[in-house]
Amino acid sequence: MATRVMIIISVLLFLSHPLLAADEAQSTAEDIRVEATRPNNSREGRPLPLACSWQSGKFRDPTCAGWRPANQMKLIEKGHHLLPWFTHPPREGDVPSDPVDFLLTYYDEPIHNARQLRLPLTFIASQWESGLSAEPYLSLPPNENPNVIDVDGKILPQVSPFGPLKPWREIGRKHTDNAWIRKLQEWYPDPPLVVFLSNNEHRKLVWREVENSKRYLEKYGKGRDDDAKRKVVADGWIERYRALQEGMREGLDNPNWKNNAVFVGYSAFGPEFIGRWGGWVHYSLHSQGRINPYPLMWDGGSPSYYTHDWNPSRDDTMWSPQVEFMNLVFMQERAYALNRAFWLEISVWDGYGGPQREKSYPAPRTLYRMQGQTYTPERYRGFVQFGMWLLRPRAVREYRGWVFPWDDKDSWEGGASYFMALVHAVDRVYENPILKQWWRHGELVPNRAHDHPYQAGIPAEYKDEDRWFLLDADVNAQEFPWELHWPVNVFSLALVRGKAPVRKWLVYAHSPRCDRTSVKLRVLGYKDIVVDVSVGGSFYLVDEKLNRVTLVE
Repeated sequence: MATRVMIIISVLLFLSHPLLAADEAQSTAEDIRVEATRPNNSREGRPLPLACSWQSGKFRDPTCAGWRPANQMKLIEKGHHLLPWFTHPPREGDVPSDPVDFLLTYYDEPIHNARQLRLPLTFIASQWESGLSAEPYLSLPPNENPNVIDVDGKILPQVSPFGPLKPWREIGRKHTDNAWIRKLQEWYPDPPLVVFLSNNEHRKLVWREVENSKRYLEKYGKGRDDDAKRKVVADGWIERYRALQEGMREGLDNPNWKNNAVFVGYSAFGPEFIGRWGGWVHYSLHSQGRINPYPLMWDGGSPSYYTHDWNPSRDDTMWSPQVEFMNLVFMQERAYALNRAFWLEISVWDGYGGPQREKSYPAPRTLYRMQGQTYTPERYRGFVQFGMWLLRPRAVREYRGWVFPWDDKDSWEGGASYFMALVHAVDRVYENPILKQWWRHGELVPNRAHDHPYQAGIPAEYKDEDRWFLLDADVNAQEFPWELHWPVNVFSLALVRGKAPVRKWLVYAHSPRCDRTSVKLRVLGYKDIVVDVSVGGSFYLVDEKLNRVTLVE
């Protein structure tokens, strides 16, 4: 009898397993939908993060199939908190880089799955405006041409902030008013959010070269100061990029897509490098009263939290994304003041571009290995989590090349284990109730005992902004200011809640090179604590009333 009962129970469990899996997928999808559409200033606190990528598996190469939307849906069904992403469909008249039958397969089932789960969508593009510097626009008469016209009347293949608006709206509409996008709207008519993401790297007139522009000279003449030049260029971009985006919105047939579309640009935030060297001002669009124009120019931005393979930035030195992104904290506050719905995500990269790129640009992980270090997914997770908890962005988007293998041939070449390390960092915020509450409600603690080491040419209006959040640690240099090449053995920050004498802090710390024991960290406004710090990152809850430090598992 007992055996018979056990068999019946086993059968029932077997039959119910698909339902349990479906329930988990629906629950995860609901989390994704709610957090993706939650306002920045929600009563419930900050929106929880989502994981995503720039690599969309757009080519038929089977090695990168793991990045495709079909696999994304499988990961969501397993309980991972992904913001689904697709390559942007080709414009009307463009020749697809892949056969139509492949593209239909690429979009069809995942879009229908997304509809069933009511998931938000992302469409990744190169540069929407790049078509303006090609035919038929490049040969338009000067008064109709959106490109730069130099002082000799020559038309250059780079867009201008002083040209006519009509082509910008027109090129925008071409990206959405086409058969491919209409088909997607038909398949999924009511997405809660549609993010249109631009790589935003098309060549454009830079402010320091405006006196080479005929249009600029006709309107403003020579000799204006740099602040004025940056402002008029930024104002021009605000008007033109908004015209492009409105063209894209107008090209959408479905009112749900129109209303729920947001337009996000890579690097449309910052500058994170403010103060690193005197020449930073040449690459910035700050002007009096405005650190950057991006919240007025875009619905969102995705600054690069990169250890590049073309410069010396590393995850274990002062010249690091961790140090640079501390500059973005006050800029984030100013962005929300200009545009309270601004979608701030971060793009992350460990600098590895694959074997071919390694021949010209050795990746940081290659250089680490030459120094006797290792670069594991765990180290990557520790690095990424610091940026996450510093800014608490809407999404964490990993960069990889367009044809980058998903499967790990070994721990060196494939992308799956590194991307999943990022995904697990995001999932942990949902799964751990302590981390969830601190993400929503914690207040970042500035370290006012020291200035940020980047101090070159800081405008007077930003000199008193909090830009340094690294906790003092006994394993780091004790002499200030730090030099660019100096090692940083432990990166740590703290969030605080409550008022003295019953405050609590959440401390995050990671040690890029190796696990460390008995590290002394100074919690500002409280006292020193002694903790163990792992490569993958460690969280501690500090309770002032109980005088207790507890590891958050």
